Amino acid sequence: MENSTPASPRTFLMVCLGNICRSPLAEGILQEKARAAGLDWVVDSAGTNGYHIGEDPHPLSQKVARLNGIDISCQRARKFTANDFQRFDKIYALAGDVMEQIRRIAGKQYDPAKADLLMNELHPGGDEDVPDPYYGSESGYHEVYRMIEAAADRIIEKYGKISQTPSAQSNRS
Repeated sequence: MENSTPASPRTFLMVCLGNICRSPLAEGILQEKARAAGLDWVVDSAGTNGYHIGEDPHPLSQKVARLNGIDISCQRARKFTANDFQRFDKIYALAGDVMEQIRRIAGKQYDPAKADLLMNELHPGGDEDVPDPYYGSESGYHEVYRMIEAAADRIIEKYGKISQTPSAQSNRS
């Protein structure tokens, strides 16, 4: 099936509600880990609502990323579209309500083989949310960072080795 996730996804989309707190962190963390692992992956992020289109990531998301050696200041919020299912191999929702909105927005283009909750990488079938830190204190952003970082490590472990096999390398030529 053409729309199913390839054995070795190389394009990833992280999705939260506004694309200013959780998903920019997830984009930055996975992008940095992929780069450090020598993986030629594309990582992006989006939000299911349009409240913050064009805005920078939340100042606390930027601060927490910076404290961990990651610069997300160049990211700008954008809205998730149904076409994202054509553009990305794997789409991660950061919470259950976000997954429901992804299904609604994507309509007939929704592909369950491509979409999952991010935390299911750590706890398969657990359907755990990454909490939205927007209305909380800085400590919430640190907790969100730790959760996303652990899931990103698992993604690198799961898909990174596949991407670096000799057959995957020869397919890039």
